[in-house]
Amino acid sequence: MNVSLFITCLADVFYPGVGKDVVEVLERLDCKVDFPAAQICCGQPAYNSGYHKETKEVAKNMVRAFEHSEYVVTPSGSCASMLLEYPHLFEDEPEWKERAEQLAKKTFEFTQFLVDVLKVEDVGASCSMRATYHTSCHMTRLLGVKEAPMKLLNKVEGLEFTDLPNKENCCGFGGTFSVKMVPISEQMVNEKISHIESTNAEVLIGADCGCLMNIGGRIDRQGKPIKVMHIAQVLNQQTK
Repeated sequence: MNVSLFITCLADVFYPGVGKDVVEVLERLDCKVDFPAAQICCGQPAYNSGYHKETKEVAKNMVRAFEHSEYVVTPSGSCASMLLEYPHLFEDEPEWKERAEQLAKKTFEFTQFLVDVLKVEDVGASCSMRATYHTSCHMTRLLGVKEAPMKLLNKVEGLEFTDLPNKENCCGFGGTFSVKMVPISEQMVNEKISHIESTNAEVLIGADCGCLMNIGGRIDRQGKPIKVMHIAQVLNQQTK
């Protein structure tokens, strides 16, 4: 199966190791992975800020970049949901709308691709740690991906997992929200961290780098001994 990796801005700049882990997991599952060099930002920050005209130019580049891909897989539910928004963005441009629809049909978040497309729940991962999982807003609400991460984590040998209280609550990132609404965002992430602490987890696992950056940054500022990991990093762990 041929897979094109959409790395996303945050993974590319701040979490390049996540991209490496995604590739290694996919390759172990007999996928052939390529990386279209023309890919850029998906345009979500501009789109959410109301700059739809400017977003169209970015979206057209992304459509062209992945036009010949069999599958597009990304370690971000947020960015995957943006690619699925492209057909709506091009409602007034029929040709581009059709091309955007083809991209949307073959775009999947990483865990969604493993479970729903490859039909794999056990990737042979093993690690000994106490962990909990943060469910990101875009991934659960827009993509509807809720069960795939849990199915994968339940098969990780040695993982001691505790469900996160109020897991459906936003961490306060929300892209530009965390910049425009700092006091509110800060209260939201503080509440999230208090729930994480209540589980006695050593590690917070997530599937969106934006959430992990926001929560992890606040944890560091508070000096708390909790590590954050992308789920791809966990699934690529093999202690045996």
